[in-house]
Amino acid sequence: MTAGEIVVLVDPWLTRFHTGTYTQAGSDPTTPITVDTALLDRYVTKADAVVVTHGHFDHLPDVPHIAARTGATVFGNESHCNMLRALGAPAAQLNEVRGGERIDYSGYRIDVVPSLHSMVGPRAQVPFPGSRLGAAPPRPRTIADLVEGGTLAYEITMGGRTVLALGGSNYLDRELAGRRPDAVLLPVGGGSVPDYVPRLLELLDHPATVLATHWDDFDQPLEKPAVDTGALEKLRAAVAEASPSARFVQLDHLQRHTL
Repeated sequence: MTAGEIVVLVDPWLTRFHTGTYTQAGSDPTTPITVDTALLDRYVTKADAVVVTHGHFDHLPDVPHIAARTGATVFGNESHCNMLRALGAPAAQLNEVRGGERIDYSGYRIDVVPSLHSMVGPRAQVPFPGSRLGAAPPRPRTIADLVEGGTLAYEITMGGRTVLALGGSNYLDRELAGRRPDAVLLPVGGGSVPDYVPRLLELLDHPATVLATHWDDFDQPLEKPAVDTGALEKLRAAVAEASPSARFVQLDHLQRHTL
């Protein structure tokens, strides 16, 4: 997200190594974590803040390099910050939050919102569950080492606009009631969450813009066109039914949208 010279990144994961997540076998938990520093340096040249919604491999492992390169302040909870330290993030740049904080900077504001990840499968379980509390863990080596660690959402206000960034396909009603963002970053999924889309949009008083996220096969390279995993049209239809006046935005890799 940019407004003038201000840049705020949400879960910036650009490396996109192969995991098998969207194959019939599913993700291989022994997949090694890799970071393509050349790719990151090509596309991320500035950041004032980085917000981390949760600790999974498709959200967190590029953050330490980005933080070191840009000097950005990084927001995450205790578990996220512990994993970031273990991956080499500069400790002085980590802002450990719990949810409920409102941080005002010159030209932008970040509200930290307690949230939930998702409910997957017949037992409604979170993938790669757990937290890393207390001392920083050993350096994570595989994607199974990067556990969810709790989930946060962020309401980011800059350039006269407010955007609610959800990192998981679930949320807490009481934490969203009364919020009125101009746009919401809405992940696909939520099939096990009752009234996932209509309840959310009603809580937020029907934001003018809904930007679909987490809809592409992230095993595919960043510099190739996005491949739909099959969930995008379901999300589009659910938004159209619940909030017909909302603008539904689907962005390909490296595309931009102006609010």
